Amino acid sequence: MSTAYFEVPKPYNEPYLSYAPGTPERDKLKQALSELRAKEVEIPVIIGGKRIFTGRTQDVVMPHNHKHKLGVVHKAGPEEVKLAIASCLEAREAWANMPWEHRASILLKAADIITGPERYRANAATMLGQSKTPHQSEIEAVGELADFFRFNAYYLTRIMGDQPSSPKETWNRVEYRGLEGFMFAVTPFNFTAIAGNLPTSMALCGNAVIWKPATSSVYSSYFVMEVLERAGMPPGVINFLPGDGADVGDAVFADPNLCGLQFTGSTGTFQRMWHTIGSNIQNYKTYPRIVGETGGKDFIFMHPTADVREVSVAALRGAFEFQGQKCSAASRMYVPASKWDALREDLLAEVAQIKMGDVEEFDTFMGAVIDKKAFDSITQYIDHAKGSDEAEILAGGRYDDSVGFFVEPTVILTSNPRFKTMEEEIFGPVLTIYVYEDDKLDEALTLCDTTSPYALTGAIFAKDRYAVTMMADRLRHAAGNFYINDKPTGAIVDQQPFGGGRASGTNDKAGSMQNLLRWLSARSIKENLNPPTDWRYPYMG
Repeated sequence: MSTAYFEVPKPYNEPYLSYAPGTPERDKLKQALSELRAKEVEIPVIIGGKRIFTGRTQDVVMPHNHKHKLGVVHKAGPEEVKLAIASCLEAREAWANMPWEHRASILLKAADIITGPERYRANAATMLGQSKTPHQSEIEAVGELADFFRFNAYYLTRIMGDQPSSPKETWNRVEYRGLEGFMFAVTPFNFTAIAGNLPTSMALCGNAVIWKPATSSVYSSYFVMEVLERAGMPPGVINFLPGDGADVGDAVFADPNLCGLQFTGSTGTFQRMWHTIGSNIQNYKTYPRIVGETGGKDFIFMHPTADVREVSVAALRGAFEFQGQKCSAASRMYVPASKWDALREDLLAEVAQIKMGDVEEFDTFMGAVIDKKAFDSITQYIDHAKGSDEAEILAGGRYDDSVGFFVEPTVILTSNPRFKTMEEEIFGPVLTIYVYEDDKLDEALTLCDTTSPYALTGAIFAKDRYAVTMMADRLRHAAGNFYINDKPTGAIVDQQPFGGGRASGTNDKAGSMQNLLRWLSARSIKENLNPPTDWRYPYMG
């Protein structure tokens, strides 16, 4: 048992490599891409440290070249879930009793592995499996994931040091412990960093976890699991169960030992999960903690005093980086009529220069969308706009899935501020613009605030500081992550804790102490240093 108080020093945000021509990292990344592309991997279910090959397999392919097979993944079902629950319950006690600084050290080591010897393989796995460019991969599969690991360890230090006051003759203290039971982490396809953060943030706090990664991005998730094992994560603390939603989720939600859910994905799926937990609430041994980050219909709002070029660049990057497959991606934009002609000219000229294609070609800005299901969903929205007299396709609008799931960066102009593509989440490279009259700014702000059920991210652009203040106040509840004169994407751990409200989730801010507190249970301890020896109070004299 430790006999000292340990403190994790405040970390730094991991610096990003540029992969510019002539840099050594560019050659190393290309070598890692070549090595991974040349072999197929068989991805198992991992329960209690043991690899299980269920035989229920699904091919793992490149989104930008779906004929190229990266491997197969074995999918879990109800029987594997039962084994995983038993593994969690068996591992939980020893893991919860391990001094917290040793749990933290595993994540600190994992961060150094990812940013050190496995940096290029982390990037290559994400690029090939999720069709990300070197920049998009570097900033999250390496930088953000390492930031999550390091800062969560640091946040736990601060939580442990947060102790109550103690008056004379009393010593008060608070013990922070894991929850009783097992946790369920359900992670999305679009960010390797989120996939790694959800199960580890829960485990760091002393909990055992069932992790269901998205099968469409399981290639990079399996890499993260291997790194955690290499860093010393004990068997059974995190159990890796790729599989179909119902095959894994139904068995998890039916078990009385479920004590927590952390989810990133679609709003509809999260609502169904919450409903299932609510319906089963009388069966659980404890009230499950529920944290979810779901959809977004993220906006850019341009004030008449805004700079055209700044808005144009923000719109292009915010809407089209990683094919618009970010819950924070700019999807709707409000432009004053006085600025529209200039913005239209600049934005369309820049969008026309975007190269879409194979992410291994380093001059590519956009890869492919993740799979056929996403391709079909996104293109339905584009086709709807093509057939409507309320919309005009200004750029893009074409798509092709013969080689990869490619959708052009598409800009739509609508005359209806509540047009379908202004209201509904598309999760693809589609930006819809509504032009408002300058003298109807107030009405346009109301539209921005009320058109979408979501409230994840949003950006305003203005040079007039009074306008900035007014707009920020009017849109106070429209976004959990709010940007002034910047694009609505790119939150950094410890700088912009991430999450939104309304239909976008519980706003528990991944990458913050607030999130970790959801996976801890506090026990208040009072010790009387001088217990009374007379039961009578002075007033009774």
